[in-house]
Amino acid sequence: MRKIPLALVLICALAGKTRALTPGDLSRVTFEQHPGVQISPDLVFRDQHDRPFRLGDHFRKQPTILVLGYYRCPMLCSLINDGLIHTLQELPVNVGRDFQVIDVSVDPAETATAAAQKKSEYLRQYSRPGAADGWHFLVGDERSIAELANEAGFRYIYDPQTHQYAHPSGVIVLTPKGRISRYVFGVRLDARELGDALVAAKEEKSSSIISQVFLLCYHYNPITGRYGSLILAILRVASLGFLAAIAWWVFSMARRSAGGHAQIN
Repeated sequence: MRKIPLALVLICALAGKTRALTPGDLSRVTFEQHPGVQISPDLVFRDQHDRPFRLGDHFRKQPTILVLGYYRCPMLCSLINDGLIHTLQELPVNVGRDFQVIDVSVDPAETATAAAQKKSEYLRQYSRPGAADGWHFLVGDERSIAELANEAGFRYIYDPQTHQYAHPSGVIVLTPKGRISRYVFGVRLDARELGDALVAAKEEKSSSIISQVFLLCYHYNPITGRYGSLILAILRVASLGFLAAIAWWVFSMARRSAGGHAQIN
């Protein structure tokens, strides 16, 4: 089991009064890559029609893009799905015909009605024929959600004060047999990377490509336009490092130039 280090944390929208996440909280909000792990086929959720949805019944001859989040997420989940839709529209393959997409809410309080609303919204954006049969939106109970998240390495935190979840961004590509093939991280997914992941998954291959940059859905105030103290500290350190690197480069060039003049004289 390999944890991906948190190289950069960008914090996004939560309305109302919130509490600050500690570094310990943030260290638990991440993807742990589990390439080759079998997603339990016996896990049962409920689909957008409130009908039982057993995962194993939908593992087929196609790869699956698994998207974990929650439907009432104030910003990040919509950004992830909007980015996914944009990327899918760049691919020559189609949802339904060549692969399927399964969105699963990690919020056990969410209902099939919310899932149905999201499905209608995303299908309208994607606007390719045949996608309705291959794009599923699921809700579930705490046990099923926890087991799926654990198998996928999806680590998230619930804040009872704000009733929101902090979670990592990205999608998980499964093989036709339901094994984890590859993780594709970020909000605006790279079309070539996702296309390559689907090809590898179709061939039942697993990989452990690591991306260092995460976008966590937490603690950016859209009213003040300011980030929390942690991200500001990270950005300040990064800026100082960048300035130090420039200063060292200028100093090195100056010494090299001075040495060259001394040799000529």
